[in-house]
Amino acid sequence: MLSSTALVIFVRNPILGQVKTRLAKDIGDERALAIYLQLLEHTLKITRSLSFRKFIYYADEVSDYDLWSVPGYTKRMQSGTNLGERMLNSFKELFEQGFTRIVIIGSDCLQLQTENLQEAVTLLESNTAVIGPASDGGYYLLGLTKLYPELFVNKPWSTNQVLTKTIDDFNNQGISYALLEELSDIDDITDLEENGISI
Repeated sequence: MLSSTALVIFVRNPILGQVKTRLAKDIGDERALAIYLQLLEHTLKITRSLSFRKFIYYADEVSDYDLWSVPGYTKRMQSGTNLGERMLNSFKELFEQGFTRIVIIGSDCLQLQTENLQEAVTLLESNTAVIGPASDGGYYLLGLTKLYPELFVNKPWSTNQVLTKTIDDFNNQGISYALLEELSDIDDITDLEENGISI
């Protein structure tokens, strides 16, 4: 099972002034970058021991020497004009390579743990989709055993409607799905407090 499972991790290149921009409005670019680096390190820590294939998809450019320059991670570029297109293209690429279970996460969730990822893969044995609700109305994880392009179009990305509209698609398409526990992403200053990060 694990050899046909892929974990996709979407990351931004950690460049001052270009990450966590909503957060930076309240705490400044340097602090926002430091928090994003902490999030990247957490994401590496919780994924490193997983035995399935792991793919880092960069938003800006592939970095030759960085945190992800360790065994077990394959580096690629995101492609597409919005988040939906970029996710769709990464799923499409890996399904075409023969993977049968693909799980995608971002690098914004300090509450996400290795066990959540293992549970998501296990749930894909008996469901077509699995989704991890974020407390802001989005989702921190999406897993699929088959490509459904409609999940990635006509969505109000970065709003509190993304989860609801995605679940509507599951129901309308007859896609069997499982829900993980709700977790909090770190996007703005209130999220820092929820995650126990001092400002």
